[in-house]
Amino acid sequence: MIKKWYYYTSLIVLITFLTLGFKPFNLETKPWFHTEKTDGSEYLLPSPDKDDYPESANFNVPFTGNRFIGFKEAVAFKESQGKYRKINSIGYMGKYQFGSKTLRSVGVHNEKVFLTDPALQEKAFIALLSKNKWILRKEIARYEGKVVNGIAITESGILAAAHLGGAGSVKNFFRNKGNKYFRDAYGTSLRSYMKAFGGYDLSYIEADRNATVHD
Repeated sequence: MIKKWYYYTSLIVLITFLTLGFKPFNLETKPWFHTEKTDGSEYLLPSPDKDDYPESANFNVPFTGNRFIGFKEAVAFKESQGKYRKINSIGYMGKYQFGSKTLRSVGVHNEKVFLTDPALQEKAFIALLSKNKWILRKEIARYEGKVVNGIAITESGILAAAHLGGAGSVKNFFRNKGNKYFRDAYGTSLRSYMKAFGGYDLSYIEADRNATVHD
C-alpha cells in the first residue's frame, strides 16, 4: 500500500514538473517597440516616435546588429529620431534629413509627397547610398581597413560621412589625410559619423552611378 502511494505521488510530481517545464514562454514586448520587415527578415525596433512613449527615452540608439537594417536605423535615429515628417530648422527633411538638392539628385522633385511617403524616403536613402558608393568606390577600395588620423576606416563609415557632408567632403577628408574635415550647420563632424557608423555590412548596397527613384 505504501509503495503504491509512493509510486502515484512520484508520478503526479513528475507530470506537474513536465507540464510546467513545457509551459509556453511569453516574452512581453514593450509598447514602444514595433516590427519592421526588410530584405525578407523581420526585426524588432524602438518606435520611430519617442514622444509617444516617454519610457523609451533611456534608449540612445536602436540595437539592430551590423547588417544594413542596423545601419539605416542608426543613421535615421541620429538624423531625426526616425521621424518621417521631421523638418529641421534649416529645411532638411524626413527620416534621413535630405536637402532639396540631394533629393533632386536621386530623382525626387516633390518634397510634399516625399514627406508623406515613408516608402519613398527609404528608396531615396538606398539610392543615395548606391550613388555615393559609386562616387567613392576608389576611396573605399584604397582606405577600407586602414586608420586615418585616428579613425578606423570602413565602407559604412565612409558612406555615413557622405550622407552627412556629401561625397566631395569625404574625398577632401582623405586628400588631407583626415586633418581637414566637414562640419554641418549644427557642428556635427564628418569624423564623428565615420567613427560612429563604422563596421556595418553594406554589401547589400550596389554601387550605381545613376541610382534614382521616382515619386
